[in-house]
Parts: sequence; structure tokens; C-alpha cells
Amino acid sequence: MIPFSILDLSPVPEGTTVSQSLAGSARMAQKAEEYGYKRFWLAEHHGMPGIASAATAVVIGHVGAATKSIRIGSGGIMLPNHSPLVIAEQFGTLAALFPGRVDLGLGRAPGTDMRTAQALRRNLDAGAQSFPHDVVELQQLLGEPVENQAILAVPGNRSHVPIWLLGSSLYSAQLAAMLGLPYAFASHFAPDSLLDAIDIYRSKFQPSAVLDQPYVMAGVMGSVAPTDEEAEYHFTSAQQQFVNLRRNVRGQFPKPVKDMESFWSPMEKLNVEHTLRYAVVGSPQTAEAKLKEFLKETEADELIISMPIHDIEARLKSVELFAGLGSFMSAAA
Repeated sequence: MIPFSILDLSPVPEGTTVSQSLAGSARMAQKAEEYGYKRFWLAEHHGMPGIASAATAVVIGHVGAATKSIRIGSGGIMLPNHSPLVIAEQFGTLAALFPGRVDLGLGRAPGTDMRTAQALRRNLDAGAQSFPHDVVELQQLLGEPVENQAILAVPGNRSHVPIWLLGSSLYSAQLAAMLGLPYAFASHFAPDSLLDAIDIYRSKFQPSAVLDQPYVMAGVMGSVAPTDEEAEYHFTSAQQQFVNLRRNVRGQFPKPVKDMESFWSPMEKLNVEHTLRYAVVGSPQTAEAKLKEFLKETEADELIISMPIHDIEARLKSVELFAGLGSFMSAAA
């Protein structure tokens, strides 16, 4: 059976607070654990009023304390924003708090606008250019210390927190293959290079001490509800958010609307529907057909699902209904 996981951005819905958002993430992680999801990951974004997971390691600790067995981690930490030592200490601490449950997914993008990225890490250009070196340095800081190693991550060293590389282009696919690391592609918002990236990763993969064969996780956005109409209604929040990003309008996560045609222009509609073309939206029957097609196309080893739904109760219902689709996955694969 192909594992299902969840990617959460701790959305801050219109009319709510960050405290409510973080409480919702904890509830969602608990439901994911109850329904058998493998991982619950959180993503690093900055300067966005609709997302509460900027201090990603802190929020991971929050959902870890609310759960018992589900794997927790980052999808991802944007490494150019940080020194490898800081991340090693943070995730070494998480690994000590939640032994055997922590993943460290790494991305190369800033996760924000350039001005905010500059405020996060003054030498941003150097950080992006040194990404491969920083990944290797982070592996060493989380691994076994070598003789005369000058810098130790405490906590962190000997924790062996599993590292994943995340990407939305071909760059990280090549690096993940070269380093022999598991690879997650952000097809939930960047679909164009999905198949090429997977092909490059699998064809160029070099076995490593942590992984002897390629392992691909692919992302989808989704909204599953008892009917197609209800699921599509809830998904208008995500559609509005993508339009707002292109308009450079920052605000809390929008409430759903009954009519998107009055909100977006024809060109905006075309762009958003292209960006979200792998989204799984509909009743369980509709969602099952879409997931089967996606799995056939990608042959992914694992699915990670982002559920950008404004109402927390509807979001939890979607978690439940997605989990019910898992029974067909082994046959579909």
C-alpha cells in the first residue's frame, strides 16, 4: 500500500488568529495519526499573514507533543535562510524529544519575497549557491563526529535525522540522486517539471549509506467532501489564494466563495488551473479516479497531500475521506 502523508502550512483563515491556526494544525496531526497517515510535515514560509508556520521547528515540536507515533518534520526547511549548524541543533533537539519520528526536508527557495529573504539571511545569494555544500555539512553535523571535528551540533550529532531533498525543478532532483537521498517533488503547486524531475532522479540515483534505491514522494493539493460540489466550494479558498499571490495581495487565508468567475480574470483562471492541475478535488469517487491517474503517471512511492481548506471541520473531514482512499492504492500502483 502506498503511504499517504500530509503537508500542512498552518493556514490562518480569515476571521481567526494564529493561536487558532496552530491549534488546528495539532488537531489535524492527531486526525492524521488516527487515520494511518505516515508523516505530518510543515512548511517554512515568511511574511505571509495567511500562514503561521514560519518558525517551522517550533510548530513541529507543537504537533509532536500533540501526537504519539506519526512521523513529523519539515516540507521543508528553506536551508538558504539558515546556517546548517542552527538547523542541526533545532532538529537534533526535536529528535531527542520525539525519538525515531523526525524528518528533515530541505528546500533551496527562500519561501518568501526577496526583501524578507534578505532580512532572514544577509548573504542570501551565497546561501543559495552553497546549497549542495550546506546539505553535506548538515549531514555531517547530524551524523557521527569525525576525529578532530571542530564544530559539533549539540543536540544534533549522532541523531541521524533523515534528510530529504525537496524541489520544484530539475536541480534538486539531480542533487538528491547524486547524494542518494529521498526526493519529494512539489507538484502540488509546480507541476511542469514533475515527470522530467522524477526521471532524472531515478536514472541518475547513486545508492548511499541511507538509501539503496530511489524513493519518490509526490505532492497533490486536495479537497475531498461528500459531494463534488462541496469539495469544489472549499477549494475556492486555495484558488483565491493563488490569484492573490499573483496580484501581490497579502492577507489571511480566504473564505470560500460560490462563484469564482466573478473573482478571477480569464487569464488568472487559466494560470491557476494550470498550476493546480494535479489537484484532487471532489467526492471520494471523483478523488479516487484522479489519484489513480496521478499514480499511474508518476509511479510515486509516497503521496503527500496539502489540504488548503478554510473551515477546520471540513479540513478534518477531508483528512478522513482521503484516508479512506488508501485501500485502492496497492492495486493502482
